[in-house]
Amino acid sequence: MSVASSLDIGVLREKARRIRCDALWMAHLSNTGHVGGSLSCADIVATLYFGIMRLRPEDPHWPDRDRFIMSKGHCCSAWYSALAERGYFPREELPTYRKIGSRLQGHPELGKTPGVEMTAGSLGHGLSAGIGMALGGKLDKKDYRVFVLIGDGEIQEGLNWEAIMSAPNFHLDNFVAILDRNGHQSGGAVDRIMPLGDMADKWRSFGWDVLEIDGHDIPSLVDAFSRAPRKLGVPTFVLCNTVKGKGVSFMENDNLWHGKAPDRDQLERALEEIGCRGVRFP
Repeated sequence: MSVASSLDIGVLREKARRIRCDALWMAHLSNTGHVGGSLSCADIVATLYFGIMRLRPEDPHWPDRDRFIMSKGHCCSAWYSALAERGYFPREELPTYRKIGSRLQGHPELGKTPGVEMTAGSLGHGLSAGIGMALGGKLDKKDYRVFVLIGDGEIQEGLNWEAIMSAPNFHLDNFVAILDRNGHQSGGAVDRIMPLGDMADKWRSFGWDVLEIDGHDIPSLVDAFSRAPRKLGVPTFVLCNTVKGKGVSFMENDNLWHGKAPDRDQLERALEEIGCRGVRFP
């Protein structure tokens, strides 16, 4: 029996739906946020936090926990939803997103929010920090895995490519890089601003084990994350083809929603499409 068949895929889909609902509410209430990218990575985050990662929310610093870094930190509303649902902090805190004094700021901060492993906001640093954590695990003879979620806009930065060279060199088979490839960045389409080319072939040429999947197909996500590592001494790259604004017709593939919050009418329409209308928030 595969791992995907042994997990309740329906539960994971429901968690992803809840993440999308929460992200929309948080953006609306704060009148700010990054809805498009939060919706595109919801299935990835739900699969990791409710199906794959080894965690103890009651003990966030448990030494044997799996580590997760959201390098595309501006999309942290999706992450906050998962952390609250897992029990790292009360769901009642979600409406404080981006408010003064809140633990849930617009970019995740290490030491402020339970479950956050790295401060993110300045893009392009997550892979390098994750490599440090993975190296630490090897040196300490721990069997945890490190998962780093990156965006296709930030992968244009040079620091990432130094990290991409490093992980295979250090034989970090406990390291999984995940690309949320929704085709858009803050200024527009990635292929218009700085084309990335064939990312699967590029990472493969650097020595990674590469899996390319539909980033909204939860059985495929479960299978990809569960099988990593497939090769001893080789890090894993999971290229997730996604849709920016996934689940809301008027947001999908529209870069207007990179950093725009929905008004009340737009919120109601979006919640209706996702199937969240009438669902209590938080």
